[in-house]
Amino acid sequence: MFVFIAGGGRTGAQLASQLIEQKYEVRLVEHRRELLSRLHHELPTEVIFEGQPTDPNVLRQAGLEKANVLVACTNEDASNLVLCYLARTMFKVRRTVARINNPRNAWLFDNNFHVDETINQADVMAHLIQEEMSLGDMMTLLKIRRGRYSLVEEKVPRGAKAIGVQIKDLGLPDQCVIAAIIRKGHVTLPRGTTALEEFDEVLAITDEAGAKQLALLLEPPDRSVL
Repeated sequence: MFVFIAGGGRTGAQLASQLIEQKYEVRLVEHRRELLSRLHHELPTEVIFEGQPTDPNVLRQAGLEKANVLVACTNEDASNLVLCYLARTMFKVRRTVARINNPRNAWLFDNNFHVDETINQADVMAHLIQEEMSLGDMMTLLKIRRGRYSLVEEKVPRGAKAIGVQIKDLGLPDQCVIAAIIRKGHVTLPRGTTALEEFDEVLAITDEAGAKQLALLLEPPDRSVL
């Protein structure tokens, strides 16, 4: 997969570095001299293309028409909107992701500018705080399907409601599936008749509502999940 990154600030540089480690083809476009000097110390030279990210000629020379995904992460919201619009209408890029620098501009990042996904740091932080407060000791290990589902993990504490109850009788919704149980250091693939035991580590794939219901079943008896 070819990922085209517009903007070589800390976000763009770190994203490029991680994608390169995962064997993606990456191209990063940046024009600021002070950033280019740093980028050449952090990334392979062939990844970096010098030029103004919003210039169609620069985008064409950098190979945007070959990209599967455009990530617009400059420090200007107007530039990120223009980049997504150009990527879809002029270069036929299939997917666009845009960084929102000012949360007040979030309403602009929609289909009118051909923005498929957004990175809004204020929303991410608020959601994480809300999630941590509502799920008690449950840990979110991985987001799946654009954040709709999560892989979560929690250890069954002493006195939890779920102890001794077979999985099929827990009353979990269809969108909450217990995928594995780590019991005494060994991974067990659960069945419907498997009963949870004290100190089991439960791994589940679930949506937000299912995670809250599972957290209620696994909470210690002296605390209620908010």
